[in-house]
Amino acid sequence: MLENAGAHRYNDDMARDNIKTAISELKNLFGARLTTAATEIETHSHDETHAHSHPPDAVVYPLDAGEISALIKICAQNRCPIIPFGVGTSLEGHVVPFHGGISVDMSRMARIITINQDDMDAVVEAGVTRNQLNHELRTTGLMFTVDPGADATMGGMASTSASGTNSVCYGTIRDNILAMEVVVPDGKIIELGSRARKSASGYDLKNLFIGAEGSLGIITKLTVKLHGVPESISAARCAFDDIHAAVQAVILAIQSGIPMARIELLDEVQMRGVNVYNADFNAPEKPHLFLEFHGSETAIAEQVELFQHIAEECGGSEFAWAHSTETRNKLWSARHNAYYAAKALKPNAATLVTDCCVPISALAESIKAAKALVEDAGLIAPLVGHVGDGNFHLLVLLAPDDEKEWARAKTLAASLNQLALDAGGTITGEHGIGSGKIKYMESEHGDAYHLMRQIKTTIDPNGIMNPGKIFASNT
Repeated sequence: MLENAGAHRYNDDMARDNIKTAISELKNLFGARLTTAATEIETHSHDETHAHSHPPDAVVYPLDAGEISALIKICAQNRCPIIPFGVGTSLEGHVVPFHGGISVDMSRMARIITINQDDMDAVVEAGVTRNQLNHELRTTGLMFTVDPGADATMGGMASTSASGTNSVCYGTIRDNILAMEVVVPDGKIIELGSRARKSASGYDLKNLFIGAEGSLGIITKLTVKLHGVPESISAARCAFDDIHAAVQAVILAIQSGIPMARIELLDEVQMRGVNVYNADFNAPEKPHLFLEFHGSETAIAEQVELFQHIAEECGGSEFAWAHSTETRNKLWSARHNAYYAAKALKPNAATLVTDCCVPISALAESIKAAKALVEDAGLIAPLVGHVGDGNFHLLVLLAPDDEKEWARAKTLAASLNQLALDAGGTITGEHGIGSGKIKYMESEHGDAYHLMRQIKTTIDPNGIMNPGKIFASNT
């Protein structure tokens, strides 16, 4: 297991004194925008993960990159940990300050700087959320398409390499970032990428920071791609007797070249939760595909007809089409609220969310094996998946204080990670590593993981940037 650079410095009295010194200096710089209030400390002690919470020593609300630069210089001098914070919707402990330090809340850096309609891009600060940007775009005929479900910030999505329901058509956040401004661990403000749609100029440092989870610096500004709002949108759901048939329909549809905008899978357990959580939703408790088609009315009619033919050949039935905005929103609300719908099956449950991604050809067998593991473990674990790109999740429902149940769940998660690797896939399709999946990194990456550590150590020699994430720490 690899250590995080500099992590050992956070466990002794000198380290605590250094953090106190940093807070004192930062208080002079930020005034009331540095807080140690109990409610603020608690809010910034956790995300949506099952990981234990841990309080920061202080929370700071910067207004621009210059203030972040000054903050980082003070923290670097005192070797004080820095933890970037968006809105706290991550799922692998990304924003948990395991070593204390300063939680840097980006919510006041939320300006939409420029919308370039002709070039179909926008320049935004890192604290802008996806819904905020799309609200601003509502009269332009353009949209920002990365949709992880939660109303996450641009900086948070970039840091965790987020994707979501639209990725099969429009790509992940990595595919939709043209440029970014980053403050690195020595306080320098650097520009990465450009507004050009391609470049062959030097190392691709922009993509190095996407998915780095704040371990190499703090993203302060992004230039993101926009896409045209389609002329027409149609959505649907349909039921299948088993998972294999549903996945086979997806594979055949992709091979047939049907340009679907969204292809989501919910298993029979998840559909039971959807019916419980949504009083006016009464779908068969069978595996379902939720789909969306974008294009002209004529093109969509052709796509729908072809897909329905494929689905029926695979045993699909119970088609429910949604053409109006209201009915589409109702349909996708059921999918986006899958987390809460799952929890309706076991009130007051805690959750452990898995995140495997495999080649599409291996998806059906991988899901079959995953469900067998759930049954063997005696757990309740609804399944959802972005099946168009081979990504699926189990939402394992657990009694918060049942240690034996948690032990079985963690064994299940470990087995799923190995299952994904054996299938030629990855331990995380979109949630990232955080602290939760560090132990599997070497299995996936081999010597390349050691190269990642060398990059981390070179850029952040004091190990102050979000310590304990991606690389393990001595705690």
